[in-house]
Order: sequence, then structure tokens, then C-alpha cells
Amino acid sequence: MSDKVGLFAGSFDPVTNGHLDLIKRASLLFDKLYVGIFYNQEKQGLFDIPSRKAMLEAAVSQFDNVEVITARDSLAVSIARSLGVTQLVRGLRNAQDFEYEAKMAFFNRELAEEIETVFLLTAPEWLYVSSSGMRELIHFKVDISAYVPEAVVKEVEKKFENNPKI
Repeated sequence: MSDKVGLFAGSFDPVTNGHLDLIKRASLLFDKLYVGIFYNQEKQGLFDIPSRKAMLEAAVSQFDNVEVITARDSLAVSIARSLGVTQLVRGLRNAQDFEYEAKMAFFNRELAEEIETVFLLTAPEWLYVSSSGMRELIHFKVDISAYVPEAVVKEVEKKFENNPKI
């Protein structure tokens, strides 16, 4: 029997407790789970890729079967194939997420029919937590510690301690 290998991809700018809950639950479904920071070099994020990777690695360090990777300007299915991934993991918060993710699952299946997409519903306590929401709260200097892992709080403090303008 072959290993079950998952890939949960996103921008994780920044990683939230909602992401972490999905990663925890997905890690129980797979022998190996890759968490991929996928990014487009033409899009500017709040945190650079090394910072995102460091925050994510700190947040998932408790999971023995989870590995953080980065991919630039690549299709998830292309990276998935190269890693031997059997399933793509996607989180759903609402109907809008479903519409977007269903379309992506269609094209991913067209491109790599051997890779299945698995949807996990967001836990109710994280339904309204998003990276974009966290970026807005960071901009207005609101405490985000209830919504993100400690590594994110520390990175925000480090990044903006000497910069009054975010």
C-alpha cells in the first residue's frame, strides 16, 4: 500500500489559527503532509517569503509528518506530482470559498486526474478569520494574538516595533 501524501497550499500571509486547525486535522489523514507557501513574485505580500516560512514552520513544529515548502509561480498540481502527492487539501469557510475551490478542483483534475482534492470545513470558531483580515488588523495595530500562532505575533512585533507606519 502506498503512502498517503497531502499538499495544503496557500499564501499564508500570515498563517492563522484557522490554517493551523486545518493543518492539524489534515496531518491526521496523511502519512506526510506538505504545507506549501505558493506565491507570485509580482504580488507584494505583507510578509516576505522567508518570514512566512519561519512563522509557518514554528506553528507546525509539533506535527512530525508536516513539512513546509515554498513554490514560486508554479501550479499546485505540478509541485504535487513532483512530491508524490496523492491529494490536495483545501479549506472551506463559506459558499464563496466553495465556488472558487470547486473551479480550481475541476482544473486540477483536468491537469492531474491522479490527484484528488479533499475539502475540509473550517471549524466554526475560525469561520471569520482570514489572512486578509489579519493584515487589516495589523495595519491598524490591533492585537491579533487570539487569531494567529505565537510565531506570527512575535514576527509582527519584530517587523513593526521601530516602524510606526505599517
